[in-house]
Amino acid sequence: MDSKTVVMNPKGGDVAEMSATPKPSVLGIQSDSAFNEAAKRLKGRDLCSIADLTVQEMAAIMELAHAVKEHPEDFRHALDAKQMVLIFEKASLRTRLTFETAINTSGGNAIFIDQTQSVLGERESLPDVARNLERWVNVIVLRTYAHDTVTEIAAVSRVPVINALSDLEHPCQALADFFTLEERFGSCEGLKFTYVGDGNNVCHSLMLTAALLGAHCTIATPKGYEPKLDIIHKAIELCEETGGSLQLMHDPVKAVTGADAVYTDVSISMGQEHEATKRAPIFRPYQVNEDLMAHAAPHAVFMHCLPAHRGEEVTDEVMDGEQSIIFDQAEGRLHAQKSLLLMLPGGAKRIPRNRGANGKKRTTLA
Repeated sequence: MDSKTVVMNPKGGDVAEMSATPKPSVLGIQSDSAFNEAAKRLKGRDLCSIADLTVQEMAAIMELAHAVKEHPEDFRHALDAKQMVLIFEKASLRTRLTFETAINTSGGNAIFIDQTQSVLGERESLPDVARNLERWVNVIVLRTYAHDTVTEIAAVSRVPVINALSDLEHPCQALADFFTLEERFGSCEGLKFTYVGDGNNVCHSLMLTAALLGAHCTIATPKGYEPKLDIIHKAIELCEETGGSLQLMHDPVKAVTGADAVYTDVSISMGQEHEATKRAPIFRPYQVNEDLMAHAAPHAVFMHCLPAHRGEEVTDEVMDGEQSIIFDQAEGRLHAQKSLLLMLPGGAKRIPRNRGANGKKRTTLA
């Protein structure tokens, strides 16, 4: 059956429909050689966007994330003497602590640079910053406002650059979120995933990750707050490869109906505080509350990237309810980011020795 994709009219008209026939595709890592080939391609690479990854590379990162959670002892010295610098223009709790914990528990070291008082690139040019950092560290992690800051440093740097959040994307968050869904549901292929709220950076990365994993993704936003068209078109392209689907709409009830997972985020991101009064009435119908969750599947989970504005985009009853897996997501940041650190500056190899009790192959550093 054809997958049905709903996209915004590029000319600014009403919602238009596009139909995409998915190509036959077997998702996930099917062999040691497939994992090793994906790991080889990832070594030394940047992660500025989820779109930088192929289907097999995404599967390899996810497999390794599960391995590091299940058997952390196998990776305690995997990044011995590796140095990671974190340069953050925005405040952080989960991103900073999970990246630092990830490298510290793998034998490496984290260096933090607080850039919250000035924009990166003002004191000296971004290329000069990159050329200095590459002489001292093995990986650069950036949390910025402008996405161009990430891509400009990545274009110059000879060591991997990881986007830990920009105004365009939040790839590390999306990796952790779908890692958490894989833990809950076993696989994301065919999963009904719904995002309700602002078509922001988190939404962009969730769309692309869902597409790479073969999920059926529905996005419900107020009019005027849809995801960017280039992200939509890239997600459509990926859905055609994996058999996933993408639907965009403005009706939150229709979007949530039958969903396996319901996700929301703040409508006012850091740096947009001046928009709060204007946006409040627009986003009020998109609040995730018990009435909205009642339209999802009985087994559905609730997700939020945090921090949340309780009582605004989501109620306390949903945040603290039995369906909420928000703190599982927060934990997942550690495992997903450790996988990235092992893959990009390190390189990993799937080794069939030391099988677990369930017979699954163990993944360790090469």
